[in-house]
Formats: sequence, structure tokens, C-alpha cells
Amino acid sequence: MAKWTADDLPDMTGKTVLVTGASGGLGLIAAREFGRVGARVVAGVRNVDKGIEAISGMSGVFEARHLDVSDLDSVRQFASSWTGGLDILVNNAGVMDIPLARTPQGFDVQTATNYLGPFLLTNLLLPRISDRVVSVTSQLHRQGQVQLDDLAWRSRKYHRMRAYYDSKLEIVLFSCELQRRLTASGSPVRSVLAHPGIASTSLAAHSSSNVINRLGFLINNPERGALPTLYAATQDVPGNAYVGPDGPGSIRGYPTVRKQSSAGLDETTARNLWYATGALTGVGNEVTR
Repeated sequence: MAKWTADDLPDMTGKTVLVTGASGGLGLIAAREFGRVGARVVAGVRNVDKGIEAISGMSGVFEARHLDVSDLDSVRQFASSWTGGLDILVNNAGVMDIPLARTPQGFDVQTATNYLGPFLLTNLLLPRISDRVVSVTSQLHRQGQVQLDDLAWRSRKYHRMRAYYDSKLEIVLFSCELQRRLTASGSPVRSVLAHPGIASTSLAAHSSSNVINRLGFLINNPERGALPTLYAATQDVPGNAYVGPDGPGSIRGYPTVRKQSSAGLDETTARNLWYATGALTGVGNEVTR
């Protein structure tokens, strides 16, 4: 059976796609490919100048807008300024294994970037989304745990990699509960997940886990690492699908629908996490579109 690649992307003329964290890495590759096949692509980036430079010269219609998903005020401002429809939201922005730092709202930057910001952005833009929400996670969500009473590492001693694991499990549970709510409301919008396996990007460049990037023959290159996101955003996959590489352990290969951890499919935890996150962000408990 032929392997799915970016050459298999459908024509996306007339569609609008928002990709967060699209000034580099897998997000930039995904944005480039969406634009290549006709989509209007909005890159939500912390540094607009860097974003403009990154997308300049690409084939397609691109726009860079300021969006710092770790700062909930920035997320609210971005969402309030959005006009018109949005076909696909790609929650791609992420950080990994960083020292403890606090956002203006007092959350740790890692949890805010990887989970709280995407939760808020999705909820605020949901009335405008017509097709799907794609949230990028990691196979390392399998090592995560959810601490409902301390999502932002305020009472626990902060641990850089555990914060990453937990945030990636939280985004998996977010997709589970979002899809449940969408289905219950009769909405055609889908919430789906994508993970790149292990891809050689700058995400882990400063981390002790960067040793894996030296084993290039065992992991995906960035172009292939972006394929699960592209597949999840454009192919006819079911709600809450978990798309990742088809190789052993889903570490490398070409995109296919895999299965998230049993913890990531726990509907009770997903529902309780949604309520806890709604209390922190001030959204999420109203009726879904």
C-alpha cells in the first residue's frame, strides 16, 4: 500500500487555516504545505517579524499575526480580532523541557503554551470553525499524569520533563472531551490529534533529550515529522483520531491513525480536566457550537 505524503494533499482553495507556532519547525512546514495547495494560511506567532521572514517567498496566501499562546491575554486579543470564518485550527505551538517561568497570569510557561493557551484559543474561536481542530501532542503523553488541583505547578515542585509529559496528556484529554461535546451538540466539527513521532527539530535542542536528534537514521526528518499534522487536518479521520507515524512504536514513518493511551481516553478525567481548566481560563463551560 502506498505511503501517504504531502503530495497527496487535496486542493484547499477557499479554505482558511490557522497554524500556531508557524515561524519554524514542523509548524512552518505544515503552513507551507497548506499554502502550496491553495489554502489561505494565518501564522499565529510570538515574533511577527520572524514569522513574516519565515513565510516570505512561499507559494500561496500567507499572513503572520501576533499570538503568544502562553499569555492568555494575548490569546484573547487575537481571538477578538479574528473576523470571518476559519476552516481548520492547528494547535501546533509548543515548548519542551524548559526551566520554570511564569506567564503574566501566573501559570508555568510550559503548561500554558502546550495546554492552557490552546484550550482557550479553541474555545474562543470555536464558533467560527467549520471543519476541525487539530492539536499536536506527543507519544510522551503516555508518561503524563493529571493533577487537577495543581495544573500550573504552583504547589508541586516543578519538574521540567514531567510538566511536558503532563501537558501533552492534558491536550489528549482535551481532544477527547471536546469531541464528546461536539458530538453531543450535533456539530460537524471534529477534534483530532497528531503527533510527529520523534522528529529532528529544534524543540529539544536545549534539552537532555536532544541526544535522540543525533540518531537521525532512527527518527523522522522534519518534513516527514509534519505529515501527521497535514494528514489529521485534511483526511477523513474520525473525531478524536490520533494520527502518528506508522512505524514500530510510532517513532517514525508515514501517517496513519494510531491509538492514544488508555489514560488519554478516560472520559471522566477528561470531563473533570475540562471543568478545572475552564475555572482557570474563564471559558469552556458554555454550550459548544
